[in-house]
Amino acid sequence: MFNIEQIPSPDRARLVQIAAQAHEGKTTMSTEKARLLIVDDDPDIRTTLPLILSNLGYHVRSASDGFSALLEIRAELPDILISDLNMPGMSGFELLIRIRRNFPSIGVIAMSSAFSGTTVPDGVEADVFYEKATGVPALLALVKKMDSPHAPRLREMPNDGRPSSSSRAIASS
Repeated sequence: MFNIEQIPSPDRARLVQIAAQAHEGKTTMSTEKARLLIVDDDPDIRTTLPLILSNLGYHVRSASDGFSALLEIRAELPDILISDLNMPGMSGFELLIRIRRNFPSIGVIAMSSAFSGTTVPDGVEADVFYEKATGVPALLALVKKMDSPHAPRLREMPNDGRPSSSSRAIASS
């Protein structure tokens, strides 16, 4: 569960400022960046992250599970998918397998509080990994990294659909 109290005080104050600006229709950046799709069953995350990221110029949509995410992807292909791994219905694990198989051009950030570290966990079809408890700035850094022309992407996929070890090493750098 996402808890705003986990955000350090200065970041929390900035979040409140961003929320107020978004509510008033003001943003700090006018340049639109990548199209993002956030997939998480936690309604706080589906509300807070889009607010922060849209204020930074990203076009953001959200979905509550893997099935809803696939419907969103059919409506508009995102540049970057940010997905929780543990969700009811279609889990993030299954969603990411389908994304890799059907939409390999989408950059994928997997996120979870069940795994720790910055390396993509084994069996997770993602370019990079975000540990939820590490704070919003860490996620923003990953989004910025994925939105760059030199973003890590898992391009080489063996026949079994799993990333090769060389791809995983690139993704974790």
